[in-house]
Amino acid sequence: MTIKKLHYYSGLVLSIFIALHLFNHFYSIFGTQKHIEMMDSLRPWYRNIFAETVLLIAVGVQIVSGIRLFKINRKQATSSFEKLHIYTGLYLALFLVIHLSAVFIGRLVLHLDTNFYFGVAGINAFPFNLFFIPYYALAILSFFGHIAVIHQKKMRLTFFGINPKTQARTILLAGALLTIVIFYGLTNSFQGVQIPEAYRVLIGK
Repeated sequence: MTIKKLHYYSGLVLSIFIALHLFNHFYSIFGTQKHIEMMDSLRPWYRNIFAETVLLIAVGVQIVSGIRLFKINRKQATSSFEKLHIYTGLYLALFLVIHLSAVFIGRLVLHLDTNFYFGVAGINAFPFNLFFIPYYALAILSFFGHIAVIHQKKMRLTFFGINPKTQARTILLAGALLTIVIFYGLTNSFQGVQIPEAYRVLIGK
């Protein structure tokens, strides 16, 4: 199997988890408790020894293959969509390294439940939100950007008169709108979330 195929199939595995993860974050628009309840209902599917092992392997393959493909393709990319493909992939690789490291430190070192409050502590505290808001927003946008380019490359059909390139742009727009909605929920309608005492260690309080 070529490195490109390994990257593609590991990406499919990760995309399933990321879709569930983003749906969980979308659910925050109904309130913090609803977000946590949804997370508790989803966790048995991905937080078990088999699923976590598969996910970690997929992440490792995705990062290593993604960086190698970036080195190969960056000089060949000429169109804006090709550049979007390789640079969103690079950002996602860096994000996965940082994000997974933070989650494991939270679970194994700080002994915190990496739930809603773990994820939003930095988003809802100044000046940390100056980093975490663009950090998370770019991750969501990069995911949809990466998917959009792959969709355009793979798709050969026109739906309701909409060609693949326009379909890809629609995916990008959907990603941007979802990003706004998610942040609306994660910041309690942009008014801020009350962070419990146990999670204040994340923001130095």
